Amino acid sequence: MKIISLDPAQCLPEPDAGMGALRTERGNLPLESVDVAARISGLIAGVEMAQGFRNPFDVTLEATYVFPLPDRAAVTAFTMEADGRVVEGLLKERGQARADYDRALSEGRRAALAEEDRPDVFTITVGNILPGERVTVRLTLSQPLPYEDGAATFRFPLVVAPRYIPGSPLDGSPVGGGVAPDTDAVPDASRITPPVLLPGFPHPVRLSLRADVDPAGLELKEMASSLHLVQREGTTVELRPGERLDRDFILRLAFEASTALLLDGEGAFHLTVVPPAVEETRVPRDVVLLLDRSGSMTGWKMVAARRAAARIVDTLTSDDRFAVLTFDSVVEQAFEGLRPASDRNRYRAVEHLSRVDARGGTELLAPLHQAISLLSTASAAEEQPAPGAAGRGGPRDRVVVLVTDGQVGNEDQILEQAGGALSAMRVHVVGIDRAVNAGFLGRLAGLGAGRCELVESEDRLDAAMEQIHRRIGAPLVTDLSLKGLDLEPGTVSHLGSIFPGVPLTVSGRYRDAAPQGTEAVTIHGLAGGRPWEQTVPGTVVRDPAIGAVWARAQLRALEDRYAMGEHDLEQEIVRTSTTYGVLCRFTAYVAVDTRQVADGAPEHRVIQPVEPPSGWELPAMPAAASGMMFTTMAAAAPQAPGGFAPEASALEAFGGSGAVRAAGPAPRSGGMPKLGFGKAVPPQAPVRHRLDAILPQLLAELERLRMVTTGRLEYLADLGSRLAALASYLGGHDELSALAHGLEAAERPGADADALWARAVEVLTRLTGGAPEATERRPFWKRG
Repeated sequence: MKIISLDPAQCLPEPDAGMGALRTERGNLPLESVDVAARISGLIAGVEMAQGFRNPFDVTLEATYVFPLPDRAAVTAFTMEADGRVVEGLLKERGQARADYDRALSEGRRAALAEEDRPDVFTITVGNILPGERVTVRLTLSQPLPYEDGAATFRFPLVVAPRYIPGSPLDGSPVGGGVAPDTDAVPDASRITPPVLLPGFPHPVRLSLRADVDPAGLELKEMASSLHLVQREGTTVELRPGERLDRDFILRLAFEASTALLLDGEGAFHLTVVPPAVEETRVPRDVVLLLDRSGSMTGWKMVAARRAAARIVDTLTSDDRFAVLTFDSVVEQAFEGLRPASDRNRYRAVEHLSRVDARGGTELLAPLHQAISLLSTASAAEEQPAPGAAGRGGPRDRVVVLVTDGQVGNEDQILEQAGGALSAMRVHVVGIDRAVNAGFLGRLAGLGAGRCELVESEDRLDAAMEQIHRRIGAPLVTDLSLKGLDLEPGTVSHLGSIFPGVPLTVSGRYRDAAPQGTEAVTIHGLAGGRPWEQTVPGTVVRDPAIGAVWARAQLRALEDRYAMGEHDLEQEIVRTSTTYGVLCRFTAYVAVDTRQVADGAPEHRVIQPVEPPSGWELPAMPAAASGMMFTTMAAAAPQAPGGFAPEASALEAFGGSGAVRAAGPAPRSGGMPKLGFGKAVPPQAPVRHRLDAILPQLLAELERLRMVTTGRLEYLADLGSRLAALASYLGGHDELSALAHGLEAAERPGADADALWARAVEVLTRLTGGAPEATERRPFWKRG
């Protein structure tokens, strides 16, 4: 890494570009602003999100921004505004939408594309932005608010945190411009790993967020923001200027929920049932506690996770049995198998937890498989006691408790390989982070009708643990079913169970699309082994969010089944998405201007870097060995079609005299180390590795290099920095080092781009034996 002081005259403030934005020879980052306006009514929020892009270059631009949305949000509209024109987005099958977008760009028309890569990770791409032009894209979404213990929570994520990417790199071009290579475990890893700004980089994006709260006739007792400074006027809350896009926005609203059935008059309903006043029953439990100790858990997250895990152990009684597993790239146990929750065993478990520190990668599948094995074996032993032996007290509740930040990229692989078994158990998840992977953790908890509790700070931990303790216990009402209305088969969301302090929410569709207000549903279940039921009358409210929230929940359930192996559901998912106008992984919104504004496809492409998540400790290690990349700005340099070099630094690519230059990410297989965040690497003698340890990355570099058609000099200069880092990782390599040194000439006046390009291709071809024939890969969104 090379760090050179900057001349202050080269980084003057940009007058109209927001606090902390820079002006260089080429301008500031393409994303200028993010504006969020939320309207909260009861337990549903409608949100309008606007993203403002500006082309600071003197050529046409394609800008890509990877960003989060609430995991249960239903995106129902998309527009593009430029040059006084508003273009409505159309929701289409994803492959068709991408083809329409590419065709529009090749014809010189302005276009924008909105895609879902995870339930809570989305990508906006805007192409053919003219030099100096501003383009605004707008998303409309609706989201339900979770409610527990007298308070609803409006959580709006603002940054995609780095995720651990397991697996071996795939051949062929990356499907995105992110910093991680696509792997067999995460075929779209390059789409969900945007580059990350170095800590302290001047704030390049104006953020505004406003929430207008309508208690919907209920008494609003309190509003509290836990991670951001806000200003309040009546029932309106607004972020103070200068806040950064580096953590979730969390607003808690204290009011008493009520049992209600809302009908939208168009065939959708939303049912809320407040927990009944029935006596809790205590069933002996077999509990496996999984604690994530991977590198991303460094700092306050590890402290909070240890405290949470220890408090969960303390809630166990002598009737329970338990096991404690801590995991990163390996799994460790406090003791073998399930043990009675005696004072001695609980002390041993807490002692084990006290010694846990963050390290390594988040290999989540292995501990989940081990937990499933422990609970399944114990259950089988209960059902078949030894001849002549008495049973051990009847059936036991099988419980998995996972404490993690959930920052993994192979969510579908985990669901496919462990989801079926977990659905037969109760799964509770404690998510600890200020930018938590809430979508995945919610999906895990939903498999086992458990609870997902999110903890964004140590201050929040005590309150969260009170809720978690109750969730681990038995539910108040089980075996739920609905009667009444004329329900459409297969449309009612998963009923689950009713837990203390947590209203049950159910959505679905009914055949009578014009109710007169006399309809009602009756919910049946078992409370303490005895029948229980409650009838709820319906109220008609003309709110399109009711249908949108149902459609998103239905799509999410179908997508989870797809991820678990039911691949014949693809057409049903597309049909549901397009019929009800809600974005999903198999569809995309595309907005295409009818006017030609350029001669052809964009001449320059940029993937917007994101803020480092608040509270994360960044790696103190050579970038080439880190497996995750923190860089000042990705892809300010021209790039080959299909993705841009995430390794290019912002100020260097902008033409400044100095820069922070960092090497690209190393492959995650073939001998490259999987190091975690916050784990410092002490100075030591260089370790030598074989060339085949970096062969996948060299092949990828060769393929991208052959595709470069414009901006070769800048691309070659950045390639030289990456090759130098790889040579250093190998402990020295004469040919790589010589090529890297030779490519430094690309930054000098009069450099011969064709000669340098030919030399780079020749050397990389010789070192790799040439790129293998590309094998056809499935579309990345069909990764399940």
